[in-house]
Amino acid sequence: VFVLDEIDKLAIGSQGDPSSALLEVLDPEQNSTFYDNYLEIGYDLSKVMFIATSNSLNTIQPALRDRMEIIDISGYTMEEKVQIAKKHLLPKQLKEHGLGKDALKLGKKEFEQVVEGYTSESGVRGLDKKLAKLVRYAAKSIAMEDEYETKLNSDLVVDILGPQRFSKDKYQNNEVAGVVTGLAWTSVGGTILFIESSLSPGKGRLTLTGNLGKVMKESASLALEFIKSNHDKFGLKSDVFTKWDIHIHVPEGAVPKDGPSAGITMLTSLTSLLTQRKVKKSLAMSGEITLRGKVLPVGGIKEKILAAKRAGIKEIILCKDNEKDILEIKPDYLKGLSFNYVDHMLDVIDLALTNQKVKDAKKV
Repeated sequence: VFVLDEIDKLAIGSQGDPSSALLEVLDPEQNSTFYDNYLEIGYDLSKVMFIATSNSLNTIQPALRDRMEIIDISGYTMEEKVQIAKKHLLPKQLKEHGLGKDALKLGKKEFEQVVEGYTSESGVRGLDKKLAKLVRYAAKSIAMEDEYETKLNSDLVVDILGPQRFSKDKYQNNEVAGVVTGLAWTSVGGTILFIESSLSPGKGRLTLTGNLGKVMKESASLALEFIKSNHDKFGLKSDVFTKWDIHIHVPEGAVPKDGPSAGITMLTSLTSLLTQRKVKKSLAMSGEITLRGKVLPVGGIKEKILAAKRAGIKEIILCKDNEKDILEIKPDYLKGLSFNYVDHMLDVIDLALTNQKVKDAKKV
């Protein structure tokens, strides 16, 4: 077995193009007669199993990528990180620092605190460093012959590691029209995001802020056009779109956001705003839209579902085609969650909005 680590780092230089040389090596139709031009010797590589790793497929030469079988491995979930830390990382650090297994102990709550409050990564390298810092606290106390708590609590973790660097998003109330909870996938796992919309007197302009990418901007335009063409179904007058300006914002403007998963969230936000109807409590959604009203499936479902559960979400709206992704998730992760599967954007509105108006509703 040959492991080619981080094959996406291959670069073309003055000495040649190594990725082109690998075309013959990795092609099972040719590698039985591979000839090394440098050593001027032929090799039979047909019995070698090549495993290549990569952080990104974008920088791999297309011809080389075509010769590989791609296996996508998602980042660890919070639950998986806790088990890895408990069973492997903490015992390893205790051993490396010359301590017994009873020298330091953390409960599940403390492990989760370290994972969520002090790391933001797809792997566990940063988590390993934080656990090493906790173990050094025990090692120093033993070396200085100081008394210390072998069972760390939340306050002690903060004393050793300092204030938490990261905070997880929590579901917010539904008292304001136009604020909807969406689900997003990131390289470090799933997260929730809030899409906010507001109205102001104007001439029908659409403004988008929040460091949005091209795909999300298109989703917002699609959602607005769908509402315009179906205004009668939402009980709206056609002149609404020429008398009011609409502003859509996604908080945390310093963080770039893009991807085809916020379409139905944009639609729900705009519909809630224009009709001044409340969004259901503890509801989140993810899905893309088309101009004719069809809801399309999205990826990263497992990570999104776990993020929703951590944020206190109870009900989730997904595309009908994403039901198969839910069936692949362990039932333990789905406890306390209910799912609604939709095919059309009107179904999303029926499920997401109540008939109750928000307080101080604007007359649109």
